[in-house]
Amino acid sequence: MAKTNSILGGGGFHHVALRVRDFDKSLQFYTETLGCTIKTLWKTAPDRGCLLDTGDGNYMELFERVTQPPVTEEGTMLHIAFRTTDAKAATERVRAAGYPITIEPKAIVIPGEPLPVPVTIAFFTGPDGEVIEFFENDVT
Repeated sequence: MAKTNSILGGGGFHHVALRVRDFDKSLQFYTETLGCTIKTLWKTAPDRGCLLDTGDGNYMELFERVTQPPVTEEGTMLHIAFRTTDAKAATERVRAAGYPITIEPKAIVIPGEPLPVPVTIAFFTGPDGEVIEFFENDVT
């Protein structure tokens, strides 16, 4: 892992934390449907938590909050994006697991300097209403 942020002393993205109403359903979704692996679990219901490796040393953290209100678009977080090498196949896996696809996989070009970035993206809704994106490109 490159440690290129001299201000933070290494830096890099470590994890995204979510409060989830149905811990078991969310854990199953992130492990079985998206392929994350359990790094560690702690406490007992109704106050469980876990750290899930997304596949590259970055993590998803889940906190059980049975009284958590439903997610709305007015919240601070817009979406979570997972890097993939095949957005279409990943989307079909989510669809097969019964989760709603909100934007089918599509190729777009993000205008940018010095060069535009061609990507394939898709969006769907997770177990607690969280908006999730698949992001496929060859830029790391």
